[in-house]
Amino acid sequence: MRAGIQNAANIPELRRRVLFTLAMLAVYRIGVQIPTPGINGDALSAFFDQNAGTLFGMFNMFSGGALENFSIFALGIMPYISASIIFQLLTVVIPRLEALSKEGQSGRHKITQYTRYATVVLSVIQGLFISVGLEGMSAPDGSMIVIDPGWAFRLMTILTLTSGTAFIMWLGEQMSERGIGNGISLIIFAGIIARMPIAIINTLRMAGNEISYILIPIIVALIVAVIGLIVFFETAQRRIPVQYAKRMVGQRMYGGQHSHLPLKINMSGVIPPIFASSLMMFPATIGGLTKVEWMQTVSSMLQWGSLPHTILYVGLIVFFCFFYTAIQFNPVDVAENLKKNGGFVPGIRPGKKTAEFIDKIIVRLTVIGAIYVSAVCVLPTTLVTMLNVPFYFGGTALLIVVGVAIDTISQIESHTVMRNYDGFLQSGRIKGRRS
Repeated sequence: MRAGIQNAANIPELRRRVLFTLAMLAVYRIGVQIPTPGINGDALSAFFDQNAGTLFGMFNMFSGGALENFSIFALGIMPYISASIIFQLLTVVIPRLEALSKEGQSGRHKITQYTRYATVVLSVIQGLFISVGLEGMSAPDGSMIVIDPGWAFRLMTILTLTSGTAFIMWLGEQMSERGIGNGISLIIFAGIIARMPIAIINTLRMAGNEISYILIPIIVALIVAVIGLIVFFETAQRRIPVQYAKRMVGQRMYGGQHSHLPLKINMSGVIPPIFASSLMMFPATIGGLTKVEWMQTVSSMLQWGSLPHTILYVGLIVFFCFFYTAIQFNPVDVAENLKKNGGFVPGIRPGKKTAEFIDKIIVRLTVIGAIYVSAVCVLPTTLVTMLNVPFYFGGTALLIVVGVAIDTISQIESHTVMRNYDGFLQSGRIKGRRS
């Protein structure tokens, strides 16, 4: 590992990309500490201390503490993720968007532009609801969170939060283009990592009082086991054997080689839990901040940890596992490409039969992957409700942390291999998370 890091540092382009990514993450963490004008910070901190085990606590972890500080980045990157969900769904049902998605780079650029506009609209809507909701909220001692309620505060909050989300969106795109990639995921990763030390310290403080000393080693062992399970599933592959027929090109014989088609168990990665969390947070947060009766009823039904919330959350995860896999991987195209290149799966007729065979395997793998992701994501509910653990270990947070870490190492590994250096990990390479 140490020698691999030194090799990576000797590549000028990779070094620049890593330093640029770290600089952008530093800018993001600085912005998290800049508060929105018109907020009583002490009252807001007291409110979050009282509601640490609710939806607000979970959303605060995803924002890296930005919501607790009510900083200019309080909305985080969730509006952009919600907009991405909307347009990926619309791409399937609207022919115009579907045609754009098939036009190559220019079409995808146009859809990205529409996604940016939708992000701004969602940020304005969420900023309005949050500002109105904060005006009616107070700390446990009765002090109001908003210093001077009114439309001046609302407009300032909308402008500040929308600008902050747009800036985070720009940071993520810059990291994807000029950094080591996965800009949006790295921003969420940085926010979660920044909150974990505080959660661990709070857990240690509760030892002996609310948490038994006997449970501490059990929790630690569970953490190690779940991390190992996530690493196993995120790197596991189902390899379909592929053989290439011999063919004569000029005076030379080509083909006759054996290869394989790698299919990941969790082909959709961390996208389904991120999408599901985003959709679950949006209506529940709005319902908790407004006085509309039917919204409050829906919010109480979908309160984090409740049975309806868990069922709907798992259902959304399973849906997005299948949906995102179907978007990212087309068995018909794969079968056609194999046929054009003289490849075939032994015992399977090329063309339609190969596509059906690959599709059947993908469905089975997606079922296993959806069960695995759902089990990891409902783990925080068990820990918080049964063991009274004061942080959201497991779930989307841990899945993102481990998944993004594997992605980042894989990308650094690819940079070093392309330049004929030894890999980032000399003892073995990380299996790519993308087929």
